[in-house]
Amino acid sequence: MAVFRTMAYPSADEMVFGRALKPVNCGFDLAIGSGFVIPELKYAPRPGTESSLESILEEYRRITTDALKRAVAVGIPMLVLELEHVYQLSHNPEWGAAVARMTAEMLEEYHSKYGLKCALRATIADFRRPANGLRDGEDLNTMLQAFDRSAAEGAHILSIESTGGKEVFNHCLTRQDLRGILFAVGVLGSLDMQFLWSKIVEIADRRGVIPGGDTDCAHANSAMFMAAGLLDTEMPHVFAALIRAIGAARSLVAFEQGAKGPDKDCGYEGPIIKAITGSPISMEGKSCACAHSSMCGNIPAAVCDLWSNEAVQYGEMFGGTTPQVFMEILGYDAAQMNAALQMGVETILRDVFVASDKYRDPQAFVLAPDVAYEIGKAIISHEDYYLRAKAAAVKAAELINQANSSGALALTRFERRVLDECIDCLNSLPNDPDQFISDCLKDYACVEDFRPHNYGLAGGAS
Repeated sequence: MAVFRTMAYPSADEMVFGRALKPVNCGFDLAIGSGFVIPELKYAPRPGTESSLESILEEYRRITTDALKRAVAVGIPMLVLELEHVYQLSHNPEWGAAVARMTAEMLEEYHSKYGLKCALRATIADFRRPANGLRDGEDLNTMLQAFDRSAAEGAHILSIESTGGKEVFNHCLTRQDLRGILFAVGVLGSLDMQFLWSKIVEIADRRGVIPGGDTDCAHANSAMFMAAGLLDTEMPHVFAALIRAIGAARSLVAFEQGAKGPDKDCGYEGPIIKAITGSPISMEGKSCACAHSSMCGNIPAAVCDLWSNEAVQYGEMFGGTTPQVFMEILGYDAAQMNAALQMGVETILRDVFVASDKYRDPQAFVLAPDVAYEIGKAIISHEDYYLRAKAAAVKAAELINQANSSGALALTRFERRVLDECIDCLNSLPNDPDQFISDCLKDYACVEDFRPHNYGLAGGAS
């Protein structure tokens, strides 16, 4: 397992959109991170079309046809299509393989006819259930088979939104228990990533495809969703920002196991990952409002290599079907960034992206390249999963506190109080990982479905 002990970039100012230190070549003549920002379209079938293989194949055929026709019509020269599996595609690996095969064949046709540089990412659904076992059993075997079959039948990049630690995380998120979230995401999530990504990388290498990366969607995006006010909650924005930093320490494990990027679009922690690894990243921001609201806006575009809409359900809009509309939106977004690269003004546009939204919210603040870089440095100062997740949270809290104290980042009295409470909590935590884990195993043994053996740990719940 590789361990990152130095930053890939000498400074945050060296990072920019469209260029990565370790470009990835894949698919049909596509080079990601080699000097261009590439749109990555993600889509979802309409409910009910997944009832049979025939109906879901026809749905994805319509989606892919619409997206590719629009790309050619408006002159988009390169793209990635992300086939993010609905449950049925991963639970029935041959279904996922059939859709991958059909999509890859259509991409090859458009590459041959129009010179479209393109690739297919398959994101397998993590449907493992803690009560049934995360490291063995039918769910795991079926999921790994879905990876293998998709890779064999045309997927060029393999990814997942893994959910290890989710059972403890959900318990702690509703209680705003930062200590428990460090345990759930920083320890349990990292241990699960280590186990799972060793297997994904093995499959990818054997099939000759790219092991892309993961995302902390299951944890950090859940907090972001709640902080956005989409549910009747009072989730503090600073709390969600700290979870994002912790999630970066967890998502790094995929790259330590051999992932090459691009990571997943809904991993907003991507700038931290890119700063540490030099690998290309996929990001989403203003153009993913079709999927969810956030306070991040333009910030995620600052150092992206793929630019995504997150996900949109197939349907009709005045401008065409949803894949057509969002293919065009992403294409023009990417064209603007690519023009800046070609004109040599990319750092100016990057800095405009940052200035527009850096101080809008603490969740945006931690994604700014300079802040992400400092969080990355804190992460690599430790090798232990707990200590580096804790270091990420401490650094994020410290930088948010400094920005607020200087008057640059405004916080409500409620947010300020929560930040102070989080800092006190972090200062109270032990520096001994064994003590921290031992204490947490006892304190969270009550969480339903928490099985320490799912993470290679002994003790706690049986």
